[in-house]
Amino acid sequence: MAGDFESAFRTLEAELRKLEAEYNMFFAGSLPRPPWETRTAVEQSAKRLDRIIASEGSYADKFRLQTLQARFSTFVELWDRGLKAREEGRPGPFESRRAHRPAEEPPPKKDRLVYVTTFADPMEELDKLHELYERLADVRRDLGESQVPFHRFATLVREQVSTIKKRGAPEVAFRVAVQEGKIAFSARGLVGFPGEDGSET
Repeated sequence: MAGDFESAFRTLEAELRKLEAEYNMFFAGSLPRPPWETRTAVEQSAKRLDRIIASEGSYADKFRLQTLQARFSTFVELWDRGLKAREEGRPGPFESRRAHRPAEEPPPKKDRLVYVTTFADPMEELDKLHELYERLADVRRDLGESQVPFHRFATLVREQVSTIKKRGAPEVAFRVAVQEGKIAFSARGLVGFPGEDGSET
């Protein structure tokens, strides 16, 4: 009987893989309609195996079947959501990645604050300096701008900290933001210090 169960499990697993592939092809536009026949075959195989294992199967057999049934139910929910969304003319869990993605890329970059940190002495706070550099580099990469060598960046930060501290500020805050699709990189003295130096590296 164990051999019969193994054969039935393999058949069910193969049918489920086939069903997944056919649904992927349908949502990609390669099939004209959903694979209802394959879906019905999977449902019937699962019910037939469930009846047999309920009376003759071991705990391991029952657990294995429950795992396959849970996987099938998860996919069915996803596929049905995709079909309903398509019928209603809105992006679903499949079309949102394929057909609608190009339309999401062109919109202008939104203004946003990316990162803020403070320095008293950048050369003694190298971990923070590297983090600031990486955050700024990520924004440059996102906006398609060229990168700045770390040594040039470190020199700029050290000079700005030195200049602002000479005016009486004990620490200097650096701010990385995106404004109107461009990088805004600025430095400001803390403790209510009124002056601000800003630059783009």
